[in-house]
Amino acid sequence: MQIVAGVHQIKLPFPRGMPQQTNAYVIEGSKGNILIDSGWDSSEILWAFREGLKGDLLKFQDINWIVISHIHADHYGLASKLKDLCGAEVVMHRIEAGLINSRYKDFNGLLWQIGEELSINGVPQAELAELKEASLWINQFVSPGLPDVMLDDGDMISNGSFEFEVLRTPGHSPGHICLYEPSKRWLFCGDQILFNTTPHVGYHPQSGDNPLADYLNSLEMLRGLKVNFVFPGHGPVFNSLKLRVEEILRHHEQRKGAIMKVLNDSLKTAYQVATEIPWRAEAAGAFMNLSPWERRLAILETIAHLKLLASENRVGKIEQEGVTLYLSKD
Repeated sequence: MQIVAGVHQIKLPFPRGMPQQTNAYVIEGSKGNILIDSGWDSSEILWAFREGLKGDLLKFQDINWIVISHIHADHYGLASKLKDLCGAEVVMHRIEAGLINSRYKDFNGLLWQIGEELSINGVPQAELAELKEASLWINQFVSPGLPDVMLDDGDMISNGSFEFEVLRTPGHSPGHICLYEPSKRWLFCGDQILFNTTPHVGYHPQSGDNPLADYLNSLEMLRGLKVNFVFPGHGPVFNSLKLRVEEILRHHEQRKGAIMKVLNDSLKTAYQVATEIPWRAEAAGAFMNLSPWERRLAILETIAHLKLLASENRVGKIEQEGVTLYLSKD
């Protein structure tokens, strides 16, 4: 549907009956149309794309550029097939492009690194294989391909009617980008800011050394923009950018507080910390009630928070028998 003049939104389902949706956006211009994000690679999602375009009297041929906010499967998986159908160019940040091969093609090395990271952070051997391989199912929903155009922070993208500034916003992914249209005060923000959930930021072999610090710095940068509408990768479009940024910042302060409380009674691994902090409001959200994929995300988020706390000199760490233990300095 057209949500503001010149901007169409297509809600793309997740595979396997998962309840979430990815928001894709088509931005019409006098010199061509821009698609932001592609969704997963599956026949049902491709059909949803066709029906969404058809509902707004658009065709695959009307797409000239496919801009990918980041290469997570729910934003990038279908890009290569859409490129073939549309005759469009795929566009993304050069850092994201550099991660495609190791993430989706020759991924055995990355899988080994993730296993090592989980082991060092205290995941028991009985759970290690399951958590290490918890993301492999995703690869069936990605057709990996390199972009035609690689972007840098500060580059401009124009379709004749609108001029977008490329803003690199690392944290959720190291080459994540937002597109900002200063005259309209539009911000297309991928997974950087979501209205009804807090984006995942975890430490892993492709995340950078301190991804949560990167993410929070990106939030502070975006908070300084003049924005009328925020177009996120999931959930509703909204106009309260500064308020939502403040809510997310407050969430991370509360999470840091919960971690520090857990570390007050003894030295613990990141895995032990993750098992003792709340992940959802309801009782079913306790760590051991989460799926293997969710437990892995929880551990990686905990490591990211511990990395940030260490950079703030609030926690220290020691290595003991091949495992990292954290202690409170407060």
